[in-house]
Amino acid sequence: MARKAKPARHRPRPAGPAPGGRDGRPVPGRVASRKGPAERWPFLLALAGLLVTAYLTVVAWRGEGAAFCTEGGGCDVVQGSAWSTFLGLPVALWGFALYALLAVVAWRPGNALLRWRRLWRLSLLGLAVSLYLTLAGAIALQAFCVWCLASLAIIAALFAVVSLRRPNGAPGVPRQPWLLGSALLVVAVLGAMHLLATGLPQRPESPRMTALVAHLHDSGVKYYGASWCANCRRQSRLFGASAERLPYVECAPNGRTGAVAFECTSAGITAYPTWVIRGEQVSEVLEPARLAELTGFDWDAADK
Repeated sequence: MARKAKPARHRPRPAGPAPGGRDGRPVPGRVASRKGPAERWPFLLALAGLLVTAYLTVVAWRGEGAAFCTEGGGCDVVQGSAWSTFLGLPVALWGFALYALLAVVAWRPGNALLRWRRLWRLSLLGLAVSLYLTLAGAIALQAFCVWCLASLAIIAALFAVVSLRRPNGAPGVPRQPWLLGSALLVVAVLGAMHLLATGLPQRPESPRMTALVAHLHDSGVKYYGASWCANCRRQSRLFGASAERLPYVECAPNGRTGAVAFECTSAGITAYPTWVIRGEQVSEVLEPARLAELTGFDWDAADK
């Protein structure tokens, strides 16, 4: 005889609410638990930016040259320029902080509109700063840094990804005030960077500095420099408002890639800045007091 089939047993349904709605679909507004970043691609790009800026920060603190950059090359010029620091810290460190903040925002779950607004505004700021630094290097220094261009590519890709993944209803706040706030933030940061890089308004000339500059001219001292030379800018800033009257000779009138001025080649100038004092070359940044000592100027008496 054929055996009777046993009736199928049904496991009891666990008590508690269903994981979704009545039809089994997810309930709108409910955030499902998940592992990994809330925004995968922005997070991965932020990690790439962290690696680049962390390396550049270490290089800046150690005073070493970056990989794939030759001495006196574009990276060397940019890293030694006035645009390489902001508020006394390497610009790369500020970039590292920005990428870290982007990574944290992209990782954390939560309100999608709020997360998107933060990612968009932060990546916009990073893109604006990176573009500004690239243009400053191209115009003022005639130099490019391959590592800086890599960071520019990363932040541009991150901004593009965030913009393309704009959720419905974004930005979720009145558009005009939000865009105006973003623009004001960018302008404020870029304005501060430009002001600090190009120099704050100078104080009036001091009588002692005025007398020293006049003494340099009377003694036949020459100061050779180049428009793209970071150390030359440091040297000139030491003289404040008197810098414009120094016995300065521009050796790169056509920029970093142009020909060296004849006056400099004929004098045998091979480094910047170079001071020629009594026929001797001194290729370093000199403090005004040290320069006074080398040229026989009574620095202490001039202040009385």
